[in-house]
Order: sequence, then C-alpha cells, then structure tokens
Amino acid sequence: MKTFYLVRHAKSSWEDMSLRDFDRPLNKRGLRDAPFMSKMLAGKGVKADAIVASPANRAYTTATYFAEAMGIKKKDIIKNKDIYEAYPETVMDIIEALDNEYETVLVFGHNPTFTSLANNFKEDGYLANLPTCGIVKIESKAKKWADVSVKNSELTEFHFPKQYF
Repeated sequence: MKTFYLVRHAKSSWEDMSLRDFDRPLNKRGLRDAPFMSKMLAGKGVKADAIVASPANRAYTTATYFAEAMGIKKKDIIKNKDIYEAYPETVMDIIEALDNEYETVLVFGHNPTFTSLANNFKEDGYLANLPTCGIVKIESKAKKWADVSVKNSELTEFHFPKQYF
C-alpha cells in the first residue's frame, strides 16, 4: 500500500513586496504552524520514507520542519521545481514517478493545485480550501507508485492548524 501526504506550505509573508513570489519566507504564523503541524504528524506515528518539496522558499522551509520532526536530513529533501505553479496532473506525474522503495511520502507545495488534487481523492463532500500548513493523507491500494489513481486511492485524513489553535 502506498501513502502520500499533500502538505500546503505554511503561511507566508507579504511584508517585502520587492521579493519574487518564489522567494517569500514564512511569516510569524507560518513559523508557529510548521513546527507544530510537523510534530503533530510525527506524534501520530507517521514516518516518511521521502519528502518532496517545491523549491519555493515557503514550501521548502515548511518541509524542513517536517524533515526534522521525522529524523530526515535537510539535504535529503527532494526539491522538484515542477511543483511550483503546477497543475494537479503534474503533481500526480511526480507522485507516480516515485521510487517504489518508498511506502510513505510527504509532498509540499501550493494552492490552488493541492486543493484541486486533494478533491480528486475525496469520496464524499468537497474540500473548499486546503489551508496553509494543511495536510491531507491519501492512501492507495496500489503496490507501485505508477499505479496510484483515484480509482484505488482515497483521502483518509485532513488536518489544519486552526483545528489545534
């Protein structure tokens, strides 16, 4: 069984308008939420075999907190530039190309892509928005990443900071 988590980056700062969108850092709330949510997920016993992140500052920084909480070295985070400004299909292509030795993978990126992708796996209702630092767990019956699809996978958990604060 393959499991992946979609994690939207934590809240970012708009304070310095001279920065490119790609370079925006986390703001105060993001710097609170990312460590908290990473420890919450690790506390549930989640152990990632790999972390794949958009290289955008806010997404990569969020990923580093989760890596630390799960005992993964920062240098082992897989940066994938295709996640930044991606379509949901592009993120699925990235997931389907994962090494089959991985059973559980965390993927860090952006909206609206992550909300759209999460909804593909939601059997009942509709997720209007994956909030910043929101996490969805998607479990698949597939034995290989290339076989993961909406037909054999479902969204089984949804967590976000305001549930806890």
